[in-house]
This record gives sequence, structure tokens and C-alpha cells, in this order.
Amino acid sequence: MFPVARAARSLVARGIQHAAVRQAHHKHEPTFHDKYGTVVLLGGAAMFSAVWGYVFTKLHIEWGFSPVGKVTPREWRE
Repeated sequence: MFPVARAARSLVARGIQHAAVRQAHHKHEPTFHDKYGTVVLLGGAAMFSAVWGYVFTKLHIEWGFSPVGKVTPREWRE
């Protein structure tokens, strides 16, 4: 193996070892994502579903297998 490649490999390995040692001696404090990640995800999914559910119910489209002759325009209100 070339000396430069060997040195680079040892530097990378040493860096990984140092990171592992640092993390092993460090207390894991919960981050925002650890605390609230699932709640935020579920809240976003609920909001997404609520908004699109409202939009789809207000379109007044008659749903069927074929839209031909099913979608009728409504009278314009002024």
C-alpha cells in the first residue's frame, strides 16, 4: 500500500476512534427531535389531513369512476 494512502487511512481510523471515545464518555442529553419529534410529525400529518379534507369537501365534485358528465359547474354567485 502506498505511504500516503496508509497515512490517510490511519488518520481516518484515528478520527473515528476519537469520536467514539468522546461519545462514550458524554452523557446523552435529549435534543428537540428526541423530545418532540414524533409529536411534531403527527401534528403535521393531522394538519395536512385536516386542510386537504376541508378542501376536498368544499369542492362539490360528484365523485365517480368516470368524470365525464359527473363534474358540473355551479352557478356563479355575486
